[in-house]
Amino acid sequence: MDLSYLNLPLLHVFHRVAERGSFQAAANELNLPRSSVSKKIRQLEAFVGQPLLHRSTRQLHLTDVGRNLLQGTGDLRAVLSNLHGIVDETRDSPKGRVKISASILMGQCFLVPVLKKLRQTYPDIVIELSLDDQTVDLLEQNIDIAIRIGQLPDSSLIARKIGEKRWGWFASESYLAERGYPASPQELTQHDCLVFGNASSTFNFWPFQDKDGQTETLEVIPAIQTDNSRVLVDMACDGLGIVMVDPGFIQKECQSGQLVPVLTDWRHPERSPIHLVCIGERTKASQAVWQFLLEHWQRTGDIG
Repeated sequence: MDLSYLNLPLLHVFHRVAERGSFQAAANELNLPRSSVSKKIRQLEAFVGQPLLHRSTRQLHLTDVGRNLLQGTGDLRAVLSNLHGIVDETRDSPKGRVKISASILMGQCFLVPVLKKLRQTYPDIVIELSLDDQTVDLLEQNIDIAIRIGQLPDSSLIARKIGEKRWGWFASESYLAERGYPASPQELTQHDCLVFGNASSTFNFWPFQDKDGQTETLEVIPAIQTDNSRVLVDMACDGLGIVMVDPGFIQKECQSGQLVPVLTDWRHPERSPIHLVCIGERTKASQAVWQFLLEHWQRTGDIG
């Protein structure tokens, strides 16, 4: 018997799960235990060789392979040929769409420069780059891979540390020529400060640690506040004020002389981990991109 015939019951369960949006709803409709539904989905995924669903405690989302399988098996008369075609496709070189999320500066500085090599390595993978300084839900936005700064409370994510975020204070020569160099953090009250802030938080408390290890945190009054990190740096380059930013994100601006460090007798006492993260169930394409990026940054040490 052709092995594909044995998967027809599994496909039936898969359709119910996809249409109902949960294992439990499908189990209720099929009059099966939830564990049986989950097992059948795993069996189908094992046959296809790719995850079909992104799972979390709150919701389910179809992977690209899952969407293709759902669409390709809608007409049961075409099930066998479409199932064979999808399986053959997944056994070839990685192909499909992979969506990557990062903050704007992070993406510009560290993702964009590696895309050419990534595309040369995997020409059949379509990269969808989502750069946004707002926090996004990976499952809700169908994100395959993301770069995240700070601690990761969601234990369902797979994460690998690729660097650390640091901070320093910078301004343009034109601004400093006009307003003077601040001799101490307290003098920031006499300067224009450029601050990042969004709907969830405003980063206007700037900590300074002196050479003796003493730390003082000052609340700065923003001259201009923005929720766009790229715009924040551009405003500093244009002479609009002093900005607190990761030096690694502004290497080009510092090398070109657009920005120079200020308050160099003090340091920011905090560092935050930078992780490459993904959901647990990965397609062949997203696994390939994940491994490529992880190995590249671990090898080069570009980040942090």
